[in-house]
Amino acid sequence: MSADNELSAILNRRQNMNEALDNGENVEHKYVKVSTNVFTEFNEFTRKEIKEYEKTFKTYNSSGNGRLSLDELKIMMEKLGAPQTHLGLKEMIKEVDEDDDGFISFREFLLIFRKSAAGELKEDSGLSLLARQCEIDVDEVGVVGANDFFEAKIAAIRKTSKFEDEIRLEQEEKKRDEEERRKRQQAFKERAALFGGN
Repeated sequence: MSADNELSAILNRRQNMNEALDNGENVEHKYVKVSTNVFTEFNEFTRKEIKEYEKTFKTYNSSGNGRLSLDELKIMMEKLGAPQTHLGLKEMIKEVDEDDDGFISFREFLLIFRKSAAGELKEDSGLSLLARQCEIDVDEVGVVGANDFFEAKIAAIRKTSKFEDEIRLEQEEKKRDEEERRKRQQAFKERAALFGGN
C-alpha cells in the first residue's frame, strides 16, 4: 500500500470515529502501528522472504492498489487450493485488518506470517491455511533456499528471548574465563618447571 493510500485510510477511519462520537455512539479505540519500512518492522523475516511474500501479494492484487480485497483474497485462496466461504474470507480479513478498511495491506499480509510463526492462528483458520500454502517450496527455491529459510526461522526464535541471549553470553564469558585460567595455570607450571629443574 502506498503511503498516500495508507494515510488516506487512517484519516477516513479517524473521520468515521469523530462522526460516531458526535452522534453519541461508543467507539472502540484501535491503535495501529504505522510503519514505512517492512524490513525493519518484520525483522524476523529475511529480505528475501519479504520479497517472496511481496511477490505473492502482488500476484493476487490484480487491482494494483496495494490492498487485497475480499474478491482478490477469494481468488488467492482458490488458487492456493484452500477455497473459503464468503464469511470465512471476511473473518480472515477482520483478523489482520488493523486499520479497519476492509482490505489487507501488504503490512497486514505480513502479519499473517508473523502470527503463524508465533502460533497465534487457529490451526483450521483460513489465515493458517494461507500461511501454510505460502510457506517456502523446496522444489522452487532448492535445498539451499530451504536451508536459508529454516536458518532464518531458527535465528528468529533465538532472537525472541533476551533472557536466553544473556544466558548464552554468560556461558561464553565463563568459557573464555576458564580457558584463560587454564592458560595461566599452564604458563605457571611451565615457569615453575624451569625453576624446579635447576
